[in-house]
Amino acid sequence: MDLKTLLETPPWDWPEDAEDLLLSTLVDKQADEADRAIAAELVGDSAVMSDALANTLLRIVADGDEPEELRAKAALSLGPALEEADLEGFEDSDDAAITEQTFHNIQDLLHNLFLDEGNSKELRRRILEAAVRSPQDWQKDAIRAAYSSGDAEWMLTAVFAMGRVRGFDDQILESLKSADPAIHYEAVNAAGTWELDAAWPHVVALVEDPSTPKALLLAAIEAVGYIRPPEAGEILASLADSPDEEISEAATEAIATAQEMSGGESDEDDEEEPDEGDWVN
Repeated sequence: MDLKTLLETPPWDWPEDAEDLLLSTLVDKQADEADRAIAAELVGDSAVMSDALANTLLRIVADGDEPEELRAKAALSLGPALEEADLEGFEDSDDAAITEQTFHNIQDLLHNLFLDEGNSKELRRRILEAAVRSPQDWQKDAIRAAYSSGDAEWMLTAVFAMGRVRGFDDQILESLKSADPAIHYEAVNAAGTWELDAAWPHVVALVEDPSTPKALLLAAIEAVGYIRPPEAGEILASLADSPDEEISEAATEAIATAQEMSGGESDEDDEEEPDEGDWVN
């Protein structure tokens, strides 16, 4: 087994020794820099995350002698672990990818490294993007500063973060008008996440415009389902029949989610259950 095999294999099919391979690659400073960056990126999958891997990523992020790209990827890969721990908690510690102590260590270190302006812009952006997966009070000021900086890269990070941290409805709506495609995309995602009704005309227009780029269209489809669930089915019906499988699946999933949110039932739920005697053994 090697990194190439892991890259080509779904995480749920990884062998039991995948964690050992990733860990040994990350700690080996003599290993190829590209391989270490790939390993750092792969660790972000919660299927293999552990205290040992999280602490190794933390050491890399904090080490100013490590390559900048590796530090940035290591920071980003801590994000999913933070999000899972934030959502699931630690009551069932046997199922947790990381311990509560490691969770707080990640939060504290990322905060301190973000505050250190001696670190590169790229690293600090990735740190903030990872940190907001588990929202904390300090992040709101960081997001405001990033958004108001006038720097396009910082603004992109800010709008991404607004999709994870509440309290930025006005800025999200403003960002829907951005000429920057990446900022526009993140604004659509954020509008859907927080179910911003004021964004409805904009996201519907994107869904109905045949020239909307595919990635943006997929984001808008999802947003439609969250913003006005009762109206999503009618808006997305034609896209559910799209010859493009990815678009069709996105629309179908959005309609199903909208039905659940509005208390409706999917077509599958409407099907009559067979009597016990109708089952074929």
